[in-house]
Amino acid sequence: MTIKSITVTLLAPMSDHAANRGEKLLGNASSIKRCPDGRVYISGQMQRHALFSAIDRLNADDPERGETYVANGDAPSTNISRDLRSDLGGFLEPSLGHYSGRRTAPLTATPAVAVDESEVGRDLLVRVKPDPKRVTKTGKVDDKPQALATNEFSQRDLMRMSFHIDVGAVSRTKAFTYNDEKHVSSEIDTHGINGAERRRRIRLALDATQSLTDYANQARNATSGEPQQVLIVLDPKMSRKVARFFEPETTDAERANILKELESRGALVFQGDDTTTDGDSVDEAYEKALAALAEHDLYDPAA
Repeated sequence: MTIKSITVTLLAPMSDHAANRGEKLLGNASSIKRCPDGRVYISGQMQRHALFSAIDRLNADDPERGETYVANGDAPSTNISRDLRSDLGGFLEPSLGHYSGRRTAPLTATPAVAVDESEVGRDLLVRVKPDPKRVTKTGKVDDKPQALATNEFSQRDLMRMSFHIDVGAVSRTKAFTYNDEKHVSSEIDTHGINGAERRRRIRLALDATQSLTDYANQARNATSGEPQQVLIVLDPKMSRKVARFFEPETTDAERANILKELESRGALVFQGDDTTTDGDSVDEAYEKALAALAEHDLYDPAA
C-alpha cells in the first residue's frame, strides 16, 4: 500500500485548565474561549503551537536531524530544506508577490473542542503588596493600588482534536509555467530532500501528536493534551473523514461505517484506549502505527 494521507483523531482529558484564553470580558476578567453551546475550545493556532513545540523536541533528540530545525512561530522561513515549520506548516510571504511566497500547510490541525458542555469558574489572582509605602529605585513612593484580577478556568473537559498530514505535499512544492497568461505545465520541486528525510519528517509529525504539552496559558499547571483515546489512520486516499469519529454527534452506526469504509480501501487503522485493558493502549497504537509507517511506501508526486 502507498500512504497518501495520515489522520490522527484523539480525546484528551484536561482538568482545571484555561483552554487558551480569548478576549477579556467584564473588565479584568480574562475569559476562556467557548462555543455558543458552552463547550470550551482551544484554537487551531494554539494546537499548531503545541504540535510544533513537540516536533521541535523530537527533532532535537533525533541523531538523523542533520541541520534541520523548527523556526519560531513568529519568524518562519521559506527554507523547506532545513526549516521543518516551513515544510510541514507551510509559509506565507505575500510581499514576494508570487506563488513562491505562499504554500499550503501539509500538516493541519482542528481546534480542540470539549465533548460536553463545560463548567467554568473564576480564579481570583492577587499581586501581594506588603509595603504600601515602598520606595522605588527612582526615589518615588509606589502608590499603585493592590492588583486584583479574576481568570476563568474550566473544571474538567474531555477535549476532542484531530491532525492530518497530506503526505504528497511534505517536502514538495509545485512550480507553474504560464504561456500567454494560461497555465500550460507544472513541475515538482523536491528542494533536495530525499525519501529518507521525508519519511523522517512525517514520522516526527505523527509522533508529535502523542506529546502535546505546550499550552502557553496553562504552563504553570502542567495542562496536557496527551491522548487518552486515539484513532490513527494510514490512508491510501486523501481523506479527513475519520476526524468525525469522536464527535459526540457521530452515532455508533456512523462510526462502524467509517471503519468499514477504511477497511474496504485497505487503510491501516490503529486504535488505542487507556481507559480499558481490552485492546491496545494509546502507546501501543502509536508503536504499531509508527512501525507500519516504516514498512509502507509514501506517496511522492516527484517519483
